[in-house]
Amino acid sequence: MNSIIALLLIQDGLTMGAVYALLALVLVMVFSVTRVILVAQGELVSYGALTMASLQAGHLPGTALIAVAGGVIAAAMELWAYARGPRSRTHLVAAALYVLVPLAVFGLVAALAPQGSGAFVRVLLTLLIVVPLGPILYRVAFQPLASAPVLVLLIVAVALHFVLTGLGLIAFGAEGVRVAPLIDGMLRFGPYFLSAQALFTIAITLALIAALFVFFGSTLSGKALRATAFNEVGARLVGISTTGSGLLAFSLAALIGTVSGILIGSFATIYYDTGFIIGLKGFVAAILGGLGSYPLAAFGAVLVGLLESGSSFFASAFKDVLVFALIIPILMWRSFSAGHAEEEEE
Repeated sequence: MNSIIALLLIQDGLTMGAVYALLALVLVMVFSVTRVILVAQGELVSYGALTMASLQAGHLPGTALIAVAGGVIAAAMELWAYARGPRSRTHLVAAALYVLVPLAVFGLVAALAPQGSGAFVRVLLTLLIVVPLGPILYRVAFQPLASAPVLVLLIVAVALHFVLTGLGLIAFGAEGVRVAPLIDGMLRFGPYFLSAQALFTIAITLALIAALFVFFGSTLSGKALRATAFNEVGARLVGISTTGSGLLAFSLAALIGTVSGILIGSFATIYYDTGFIIGLKGFVAAILGGLGSYPLAAFGAVLVGLLESGSSFFASAFKDVLVFALIIPILMWRSFSAGHAEEEEE
């Protein structure tokens, strides 16, 4: 291995590690706020990439129909809650939003997709299509079980993963796609060449992490999420809506997952079921932080990216095996270093 190959491997590792860092941060945030291990986070990533690729091809993405169908189901649940009482206007407003927002986006995409558009417009349309799936998924799958044990929530999360994978197959088919890079070209540094898209991906990741830091530290909604993550009962006692916190957490998860899919789709071929592998690598990174530490989760993501990149050169057939095997010593170390306490009654 010479210095040029080493630099390329480091570049690939940092690029993929940056995407995994976003996913790890989302997994930590969602688990802290809702106690849900969001197994389906990878499907939001693949939906983002597949939707972007469909728009680049001038087709109407199947995710627009999935969002409409999910919105109708969520609206029906809100109307059922309103009928059972108490008859709060909040249920009616939520039902209207769940239906009208996906329908409006569907109409907009149906009008613009066949005409072709610039990269910025396609990114915006992809976000408008996929991001509403976050709160819809929370309302349909997890809000009715908000007080359930973590194991039950995990089972529901796994079931949701299989549902979204099947819908992805129906909507996009079994063929893989690649997203056209948002920035073409190479940057030269002496004898070395770096991909402009890779540097752009790292820059976007750092910008999103900085934005999340500002959001959690300086905004009322961010502080409400932090309060819910720290003490859910205490948050309810001071008037913070834990349901609203869950919806916001899933909205952020969908936003970051969609952006990650758009970015990662230019480096790897994305299939309808690719999201599970990507999300699992983000989960390995999150486990490094014990599903509770953002800095350790980000560090673990970079480690996963570098390990994957290096193993793809030295043992490409076992690169995924080596990455997933990393979770074994991590769990053993955490098991031996953490004190064991009796499980609390739910």
